[in-house]
Amino acid sequence: MLEMNKPKAIYHLPGLFEFHEFYKVFLPIYKEHREYFYDWCEIGSIYGAPEDCIWGGGRVGGGECSGQEVLKLMSEYDISARLTFSNSLLKSEHLSDRRCNEMCRLFATNNGVCNGVIVHSELLLHYLQDNYPELYLVSSTTKVLTSAEDFFREIKRNEFEYVVPDFRLNKKFDMLRKLSQKEKDKVEFLCNECCFFGCKDRKECYEAVSRRNLGYTKEEYHCMAPDSTYGYRFSKAMNNPGFIGIDDIKDTYIPMGFTNFKIEGRGLGSALLLEFILYYMTKSEHQLKLREEIYLDNMLDLF
Repeated sequence: MLEMNKPKAIYHLPGLFEFHEFYKVFLPIYKEHREYFYDWCEIGSIYGAPEDCIWGGGRVGGGECSGQEVLKLMSEYDISARLTFSNSLLKSEHLSDRRCNEMCRLFATNNGVCNGVIVHSELLLHYLQDNYPELYLVSSTTKVLTSAEDFFREIKRNEFEYVVPDFRLNKKFDMLRKLSQKEKDKVEFLCNECCFFGCKDRKECYEAVSRRNLGYTKEEYHCMAPDSTYGYRFSKAMNNPGFIGIDDIKDTYIPMGFTNFKIEGRGLGSALLLEFILYYMTKSEHQLKLREEIYLDNMLDLF
């Protein structure tokens, strides 16, 4: 079990733009009622992308709030803001995009908290290094790093502050134990993936999102995996062989030296985001209180 004064679990939560209204309600509760939440965890960053950003990937961005509104909220609570710019199909002509550059310029001017970019494209990586060195970089899970060799190679790259491997490496403990502590500090596990563990089309799915963000198509990718028609179910994710639950985090990963954990859910809605926060962060005796405070806020529509 986790002992006092040991490293904490650092969560990276979804919906920086997509769930801005939710976080406007939740973060004051998180700050004012820390007794509701486990003392062994905290929020490290919130990630996402606004609408109409061609550099976006992973999911189609959403949320109509401005970058200024987002950064004002994040700086108020000393939380790092990450732009999810993980489009895998970018070309040189896309790098001059005005909207995406404006977002990077804005996020590069932090108020005491460093902000970052989740990136897939090598072209974009070098562009960001040259033009926005203030932003730290995260290697995106959209690279689908499923082999030990690819993962080790990625984790050793100095360009990245964090690396998010494919969720199918989550339980490869013999491999993970080989990492140095410095390397372990860079690993950010995707905890609650619901996708079919044996899926061979994950890259194709992400590329379809990249094509949509670039305006090449309006068609959505139709997953052919078993039970895909039911969409995301947290109960289903919990049965995924790659699922990382709170007991895994406390009893296995943190004692092994891993502290960074990513929660997916940008496209799932704020009601499911609340369920993730209740499960991963909230003490059982306070879960009803948090639900009530969130649900009874008349300004917030969870459904």
